[in-house]
Amino acid sequence: MRQMRQRIPKELSELKYTNRRRSIFSQLAKLLTHRVFFIGLFIVLQLAVLVLMVLYFSTYFLQFYSFCLLISAISVLWIVNRNSHPDYKIAWIVPIMAFPLFGGLFYLLFGGNQLSQWNQRRMERLGKLSREALAREGQEAEQIISSNPAAGNQSRYLFRTSGFPPHVHTDAVYFPTGEEMWRSMLEEISKAEHFIFLEFFIIEEGVMWNTMLDILEEKAKQGVDVRLMYDDIGSLFTVPKNYALQMEQRGISCAVFNPFRPVVSIRLNNRDHRKICVIDGHTGYTGGINLADEYINVKERFGYWKDNGVLLRGEAVWNLTVMFLSNWDYTTGRQESFEPYRPGRWSAGMPSGAGVVQPYSDSPLTSEAVGSNVYLNLINRATRYIYITTPYLVIDHAITVALQTAAKSGVDVRIITPHIPDKKMVFEVTRAHYPALLEAGVKIYEFTPGFIHAKTFVVDDQYAVVGTINLDYRSLYLHFECGAWIYDHPVVCDVRDDLLATMDQSQEIHLEAAARLGWLKRLRRALLRLFAPLM
Repeated sequence: MRQMRQRIPKELSELKYTNRRRSIFSQLAKLLTHRVFFIGLFIVLQLAVLVLMVLYFSTYFLQFYSFCLLISAISVLWIVNRNSHPDYKIAWIVPIMAFPLFGGLFYLLFGGNQLSQWNQRRMERLGKLSREALAREGQEAEQIISSNPAAGNQSRYLFRTSGFPPHVHTDAVYFPTGEEMWRSMLEEISKAEHFIFLEFFIIEEGVMWNTMLDILEEKAKQGVDVRLMYDDIGSLFTVPKNYALQMEQRGISCAVFNPFRPVVSIRLNNRDHRKICVIDGHTGYTGGINLADEYINVKERFGYWKDNGVLLRGEAVWNLTVMFLSNWDYTTGRQESFEPYRPGRWSAGMPSGAGVVQPYSDSPLTSEAVGSNVYLNLINRATRYIYITTPYLVIDHAITVALQTAAKSGVDVRIITPHIPDKKMVFEVTRAHYPALLEAGVKIYEFTPGFIHAKTFVVDDQYAVVGTINLDYRSLYLHFECGAWIYDHPVVCDVRDDLLATMDQSQEIHLEAAARLGWLKRLRRALLRLFAPLM
């Protein structure tokens, strides 16, 4: 009997080891047969061929070597004189100067952000169509915000740079968790009679998406125009390659933004990070929530997943509709009239609303960093407090100085970041920014239950921004993003209350702890900060 008891634990241990080994082999086999492996392998081969060509020709031809150095020198001059972010310039100049033989060529492949002439013409046509669709909007909201010069300046900046006007007659509901927003979306989608537009960075098969998909398929059978757009890299590991075809077979029109192709291209950096849901033109959602199970905490990743979003009902939904249709037409190559989807076409009337709501978008294909400037406007105009949530605090000099100046001026500046990170290197850069901010009087909290994915500003009980724009270089300068700027609306205080409640679940970071680092960690963080714009 004793021998039996001794043998059973040993057999269980061997069984666990065997299952673990099978799991590892299964995951490895899945990775080796996934399209990302073959695409990545092909890209690596292209880069390897490029490097070998440079090495080969530089050995035999002094002219070729000189040509590469000339390309690097011209690239540096071009970078210095470009109208781009200084941190982004430094992150490229350093490797080019360190490796002049390859640096210039790599910058030509990865460093620019230009569209082809064909795409430029197409973007111009869609931009004109969007401006025409939005041209008659915003007059009533302009009258309201004109009484406050600070609010008026912020709103007019948004209108002139992004093209999206402010609106009144819009109700708003704030959701402090993904679970609450998901339940609301299911309810509203099930009531759709004419169209449902979905645009998300990530979709993943599971409880959240599959429940929604069943409703969407049923609505499509009823004749509702159901459209889905997702980012190919964002959903690279979450849906199969032919997923768009599967959606079409279920009656759902589907478009894949910027497909991941086996070609070295700067376009790989420009992702559609927006989250938009529009129902019948009168109801819309945006925020940080993607369509995957961790966002509603059905699947645990990095502890409790804290996110947020906002429902808009009324005139401001028109901005979200135009955003979706513009990107849909750009992705599919179509050009359609936006007028059939204007709010009020089917609804009996618009809500009276209180305050101003201005959904806006930010594109990396223009020289205007709209998302960054919206945040800077809020920071610079605050008089009492600034509360911020962001999953990544990878900020440039301008935002750092603005936050420091606000805190030194007596404004109560508080920032909530995750305590459990999803990306360890980015988390290192986030923490590298703590000491300078803490020294100026900024208060920093880490959300101890897990990972906070919400991207939120709330200022002085007057302003709030809820959207998709992280405080990092990718969101601020490389991705397609969106947000809702809200002024003098009751929902602003709902956002404030949620952030205060979140601080109660967070630990405050003090300067002594943040600055107590060994030399090796200091060096690592310094290097990561240098190349943060390229992460």
